[in-house]
Amino acid sequence: MNRGDVISYNQMTMEEEFSIQRGMNYTVSNKGYGIILMSVRSDAPYEDRFEDNGTTIIYEGHDVQANYCPKGKAPKQMDQPMKLPSGILTENGKFYQSVLNFKSTGFAKTIKVYEKIKSGIWVYNGYFRLIDAWIEKSGVRNVFKFKLEMIDEEIDAKVADKPTVLELEHNRLIPTQVKVEVWKRDKGRCVKCGSNVNLHYDHIIPFSKGGASTTAANIQLLCAKCNLRKHDNIE
Repeated sequence: MNRGDVISYNQMTMEEEFSIQRGMNYTVSNKGYGIILMSVRSDAPYEDRFEDNGTTIIYEGHDVQANYCPKGKAPKQMDQPMKLPSGILTENGKFYQSVLNFKSTGFAKTIKVYEKIKSGIWVYNGYFRLIDAWIEKSGVRNVFKFKLEMIDEEIDAKVADKPTVLELEHNRLIPTQVKVEVWKRDKGRCVKCGSNVNLHYDHIIPFSKGGASTTAANIQLLCAKCNLRKHDNIE
């Protein structure tokens, strides 16, 4: 799977080999990374955002479960929890503790990121390092914020501590508003053959040759077959 691939939820679960029910997944069985599901849509339940031309993510922690709220209180009125009532760390707590470990040891947790574009449509955003965390006031409550930095490497899921360094080429993240605009303009299909499967956000003028990631005019939807045919040729 490559950065920019457009996938369904079912494809995501097939890739990860389990049914992803939570947005924050610090531990993934038999894999050397965690997973987050993010969204910067206006109707998203959490305030996630991109910074630094898409190479940094600020990810908001997750709310307390409704069954743990006092009577008359809703999750959005409660501080996001570090621990469960049992004392076990929540996913917020695990991510937060990981940052403390990073600051003392220099070892950052690797996180695989998927971004929701619209209902049923996701984009794979690649691997990031979890490098910072803090708690900030949001209205009447406190929320967690986590900072993740893009990794310029391809991580082998089976051997996460032995990455193979690759060139980024044109893999700089395309802003969400551009992805949404391109998806609507291209009607969710490959502009070359009309396929609606194995889609990828493609730079018309490759990033490696100066093509921009920030304008829909330079981005198109291609299926994997047509994308392979194109390579880095400017048409």
